[in-house]
Amino acid sequence: MEIVQSLPEDIPTILSLYDAATALQAEKGMSQWPKIDRRLVEEEIAEKRQWKMVEGNQIVCVWVVTFEDPKIWGERSHQPSVFIHRIANHPQFRGRGFVGMIVDWAKARYARGPIQFLRLDTVGYNKALIRVYTSHGFTLLEPVELEDTTGLPAHYKEDKVYLFEMALE
Repeated sequence: MEIVQSLPEDIPTILSLYDAATALQAEKGMSQWPKIDRRLVEEEIAEKRQWKMVEGNQIVCVWVVTFEDPKIWGERSHQPSVFIHRIANHPQFRGRGFVGMIVDWAKARYARGPIQFLRLDTVGYNKALIRVYTSHGFTLLEPVELEDTTGLPAHYKEDKVYLFEMALE
């Protein structure tokens, strides 16, 4: 398994993985991601924030990172953190422990710098996802209702947001 930055030629695959994740969310009755805009992914790739996990020539998982997230994390956003968003697995590779691999990658990549926390979130109470994140060392914080969702994807308006963080040593 190799983790590398996504490239512009990966965009169709990235968008198809996001569509597959949204379909799974719908199937499970969860809050669903809105259709992810191609321009957003292009920007993330240009900013070197879009990542992929590759097995052979197959992209098996994608995610994006950011270094501030004030609309979701409020004052905590000012603490040096990496925020991991939109983890999407290829449907044929689900259940292979990719969240753990992403956590290991993020710890190795960011632990030696000023970053103090790894953080992620999910909209709505998702018992299975909460179990996955906490089993990989994240602490579940109190859920929050976002006051200002301007500029955030539509699903952030639907329910409470569950926040997870992990302190880096």
